Amino acid sequence: MSADVKRAPIRPDWWSKTFAGAVLGVTLAFALAGVFAWVGPGGIAAPDKSQFVMWLIAPLWLTVFGFVWLFRSGAQALLWLGGANLLAWGLLFWVRG
Repeated sequence: MSADVKRAPIRPDWWSKTFAGAVLGVTLAFALAGVFAWVGPGGIAAPDKSQFVMWLIAPLWLTVFGFVWLFRSGAQALLWLGGANLLAWGLLFWVRG
């Protein structure tokens, strides 16, 4: 790969990136935790699983929120997290049957 390849700089779209991480990040965390609740070990009726799933949401959300600043623009963050939300929620509704 050539060193002359110039990439677009990461733009400081603070408001749109913060919005994407806060709103779309939490909805993505809810969907992923829901998928884990249904297809994780023991299924949905496993004992004490609801408590674990509840505590799983915060680390998932904070991970997404932390990495949202690596997108090159706020619009790109909104599009990628919006797409990830569609996939995750679709998967959740599919596994619920």
